[in-house]
Amino acid sequence: MLYEDEIVGSGAAPAALPEESPAEPPEPAGQPGVAQNAFLLLRDIAIAFVIIIVILQFIKPTIVFEHSMENTLHPEDYVFLAKQAYHFGSVERGDIIVFESELLDERGEEKNLIKRVIGLPGDTIEVKDDAVYRNGERLVEPYTKDGVTIGEMALVTVPQDAYFVLGDNREVSRDSRNAGVGFVSEDTIKGKVIFRLFPISSAGSVH
Repeated sequence: MLYEDEIVGSGAAPAALPEESPAEPPEPAGQPGVAQNAFLLLRDIAIAFVIIIVILQFIKPTIVFEHSMENTLHPEDYVFLAKQAYHFGSVERGDIIVFESELLDERGEEKNLIKRVIGLPGDTIEVKDDAVYRNGERLVEPYTKDGVTIGEMALVTVPQDAYFVLGDNREVSRDSRNAGVGFVSEDTIKGKVIFRLFPISSAGSVH
């Protein structure tokens, strides 16, 4: 076997190797034109718009305006509401919900309220001795602002397809203890509060 650096034959000069032609630089890849860039931009905008529409079918941004859920939620807290939460599951005790009430705001429109679910259909609820009793058992409620529920409320039974709700700030909350709110019908519930986005220092799931 012969290699390129071997001398072939006695006294013969080495065969000259053909010179390599210099490699030609690759041609630059074609750059997209103005029309193509515009198309790509419009496509990305359309995709983002569709994604936003889909997300808003399931999640609704909501701002808290009042003090009735302190110290869990505060005015100007920015929360996300799961609009379809109860299409796939049931209302549970302790859920924080937004619902349409018969109370009117300053513009004469029905107010949406945010409260905590305390009683499910069939539960009995009573308020006495600065505490809430459900089905005869005194509740321990660490989420309330002052740890007490002032006032008295006679024993009631939650009707079918309705819920008993209270605000966590029991001194100022208008809730199921008040005739203006009463029991919350299932068909007035707009969704379940699942996440707080703002303020950033308090961002996270809401319980």
